[in-house]
Amino acid sequence: MRGVAVGTKNWLFAGSDEGGKRAAILFSLVETCKAHRVDPFAYLRDVIARIATHPAKRIAELLVPEWAAAHATTTATT
Repeated sequence: MRGVAVGTKNWLFAGSDEGGKRAAILFSLVETCKAHRVDPFAYLRDVIARIATHPAKRIAELLVPEWAAAHATTTATT
């Protein structure tokens, strides 16, 4: 999270408390992707495109580790 630490003065002006919370969520998702060696842009693009139609009872499939495992299997077979 070095990128976040470098910009700490900039993050004082997130616009609002809610903006700060949203930024923290986004940073957490990006860092989780990096920890699992997943491209954050590919993950977010796919999940955002699927979230509206994805069944709520299967929401755990969209978590980074499960998503990475599913896509590793998909890319290995193609």
